[in-house]
Amino acid sequence: MSIFSTEEQEQIANAIAEAEKATSGEIRIAIDKHCHGGAFEKAAAYFTELGMDKTSAHNGVLIYLAYEDHKFAIIGDSGINKVVPEDFWETTQVAMKAHFSSGNLAQGIIAGVSLAGEKLALYFPYQNGDVNELPNEIVYMYKNQAN
Repeated sequence: MSIFSTEEQEQIANAIAEAEKATSGEIRIAIDKHCHGGAFEKAAAYFTELGMDKTSAHNGVLIYLAYEDHKFAIIGDSGINKVVPEDFWETTQVAMKAHFSSGNLAQGIIAGVSLAGEKLALYFPYQNGDVNELPNEIVYMYKNQAN
C-alpha cells in the first residue's frame, strides 16, 4: 500500500511534469519508510542510484522522504547547486515542512517540486529539443528492499 492515493500520485507526477515544462532540469521523488542515519546522506546515495547525476546539465533535483521516521531532504546536482542561493534548499524544506506538519505529505512534496521547478526554470530554462531524461513517477525505494 502506498502512502499516497492514486489521485495524489497523479497530482505529484503532474506537478513534476508542469515544473519541467519550463526547464531542462529534472525533478524526482524518492520515498522510503525508514531512514537509518541522516536523510541527506540517504538522499545522496539514492541520487546516484537513480542516475540523477547523469543528466546532461547536472541539474537534477531529488526530494527524498522517509515517512515513518519523519525525515526528508532535498538534494541538487552540481549544476543547480552552483547557481541557487546558498539557503535555497533550506527555505524549500521550511515550505514543505509546513504541509508535512499538518499531515499533508502530498502537498508538501508538491510545494517542494514547485519551488525547485521555479529555480530550475530561472537558471536552466527549457530549450528547443530538451528531452525528459528521467521519469516523473514517484520511486518507492522500500519496495525493492527488505524491511
